[in-house]
Amino acid sequence: MRNLENPVKLESVDRALQLLVLLREGEVLSVKSAGERLGVAPSTAHRLLGTLVARDFATQDRERRYRAGSQLVPQGESRFSVNQLRQVARPALQRLYGDVVDTVQLMVLAGSHVRFIDGIESEAALHVKARMGDLMPAYCSAGGKAILAELSNVELEQLYRGGLTPWPTARVHTLPALKRQLAAVRKTGYAVNTEETEQGVSGLGVCIRDATGKPMAAFTTAIPTARYQKGKVPDHVKALREAASATEAELLTGASEPH
Repeated sequence: MRNLENPVKLESVDRALQLLVLLREGEVLSVKSAGERLGVAPSTAHRLLGTLVARDFATQDRERRYRAGSQLVPQGESRFSVNQLRQVARPALQRLYGDVVDTVQLMVLAGSHVRFIDGIESEAALHVKARMGDLMPAYCSAGGKAILAELSNVELEQLYRGGLTPWPTARVHTLPALKRQLAAVRKTGYAVNTEETEQGVSGLGVCIRDATGKPMAAFTTAIPTARYQKGKVPDHVKALREAASATEAELLTGASEPH
């Protein structure tokens, strides 16, 4: 059999792989920016991106920009957009705030980072401001660690193949150290952040799973360390778990409804 190698097709594969790497690393691409990164015409970039969308390696947002699709998301495919998740989780987030009376937040995994997508800020004089849209390394955040603890070692190694992203207040700096910390999270069922995201802030995090049982988000508390009381941890963990369970039930109902 002759080797019918086609340089044009191989070049197309290489370009598609370049796009996959960019998307997997959390980049958001327009057709124009994708073309510029690849050094090709917008029409070529559009065809490549369209192919990735068709295979669930990319998805388009309302502004027609391309983001990582379900095939590239480590925690597994989710049938819910960020906006849908925010809407479904909001009642549970409000109940959680009522239970802990401190800043509470909702976050999702974005590559090796977490993105804050909703929150309710405490009205106490000394409180932690709720973040919105911010990104930070997942391994520093209680919610991020709660999600990461649900991943396999193979998934973690792939996610951190280039090492842990440096962060000024991080307590762990290597993947082996992170794995040991996540092993403890798996045993307790919740994660702790003690001034790892920023000085003076402590908190707890519990993972939210989708209808297939895979991690998709997390609820967290964010409390000034000066007011953080270890004696309240069991009550706060209970409230976090109840909020996560309520959200999971709503997600399960939504996943079972006909579309």
